[in-house]
Amino acid sequence: MLQALIFDVDGTLADTERVHLAAFNHAFDQAGLAWHWDAALYTRLLEVSGGKERMLHHWRSVQPDLTELGAGAVQATIDRLHDIKTAHYEHAVRAGAVGLRPGVLALMNEAHTQGLQLAIATTTSPVNIAALLRTALGPDWRSHFLAIGDASSSPVKKPHPQVYQQVLRDMGLPASRCLAFEDSANGLRSATASGLRTIVTPTSFTAHHDFSGALRVVPDLGAVGLAQLREWHAQASTSKA
Repeated sequence: MLQALIFDVDGTLADTERVHLAAFNHAFDQAGLAWHWDAALYTRLLEVSGGKERMLHHWRSVQPDLTELGAGAVQATIDRLHDIKTAHYEHAVRAGAVGLRPGVLALMNEAHTQGLQLAIATTTSPVNIAALLRTALGPDWRSHFLAIGDASSSPVKKPHPQVYQQVLRDMGLPASRCLAFEDSANGLRSATASGLRTIVTPTSFTAHHDFSGALRVVPDLGAVGLAQLREWHAQASTSKA
């Protein structure tokens, strides 16, 4: 029996990546760095989970001899860039630059009406989650979710399953009673490694990923209601049995 829906955030709840990309470039400009990520480069960098990790990966690719100087100067620079980027992203979200993807809010409301639990499993930072969901769901957005796993509570990034394992523990539910929602190959690998059947809704940044192992791959959740999800979940449970 299906009892809970677990959502990734960036790319899944909302198509946020273009706004994140603009925020990264803003941070680079503010810091006087000669870096500029276009959509093609950012698409490749999204294979690295986590904003700080993504910047460090890029820095090492353009400066292979990069080493820590003094008391963690490289990490301090990454942290400062991330702070600037996050502030810019929050401002853009509050200004209405991002909305929930088609069908997301309707599915959440339907799940709540029918007594299913909701949870979040993401590698993004708590402030990014709050910026998006406070705007989309209101100031009491936390009350919609039984459990929230993020970069602060599960620091090992996807495709590692840590965040999903944490959320399942916090909910007190087995993976077999839940469905996960993702938009990327790393997210899918993280969820399935935790035993979760996973619905994938790709974005333009992730459409080229390998989604082998997904329960279903659909353009968005606009035409996917709870009855359809229950049917897919039941079919998968029966076939596994």
